[in-house]
Amino acid sequence: MAVHIPYIDKPNPVTGVTNAKLGVWLFLASEVMLFGALFSALITLRLGVSDWPHGYDVLNVPLATLNTVVLIFSSVTVVMAWASLKMHNLKQFKTYMSLTLLMSFIFLGIKAVEYGTKFSHGISPATSNFYAIYFVITGLHGLHILGGIIVNAYLLGPGSHMWKSEPERFTGRIECAGLYWHFVDLVWIFLFPILYLL
Repeated sequence: MAVHIPYIDKPNPVTGVTNAKLGVWLFLASEVMLFGALFSALITLRLGVSDWPHGYDVLNVPLATLNTVVLIFSSVTVVMAWASLKMHNLKQFKTYMSLTLLMSFIFLGIKAVEYGTKFSHGISPATSNFYAIYFVITGLHGLHILGGIIVNAYLLGPGSHMWKSEPERFTGRIECAGLYWHFVDLVWIFLFPILYLL
């Protein structure tokens, strides 16, 4: 006997959202606490050390600025991917989701160049507290980007077959993946000025 799980496609009347969206919001709340703790550690270290370096003196601000633009653009393309499904245009969805993935890989490529430059100059997390927190926060953020790439690539590839049988549910999955992606972008929007510009 098949078990019907309610509120997969339709919002729960109590919460006003689907089960999936509620689950993503709860997951993102835990992620806010994780990154919030790391940002708090960064601020505490920065205020407690008199010779804390300015990010713009020791980090590559132009590359980080380019990465910021790339991530903002990827947020736009993931919204357009979702909007394309709302307009029942799977081909356009695939175009926008492909652009989102392209921007994701560009972001990681730029970050790899930045890391490579640091390592080639003998700079590592063991160099100082500044670099320890820099590598931890940006590395963890990079892992979140990688997680988003895996999910979005699945939804673009084999996961898109759900569109034929359950278009509303598939659109909901894209919306949930988009919420995660916006969170990852938002973390970088805070990370960029705090680490690189102050």
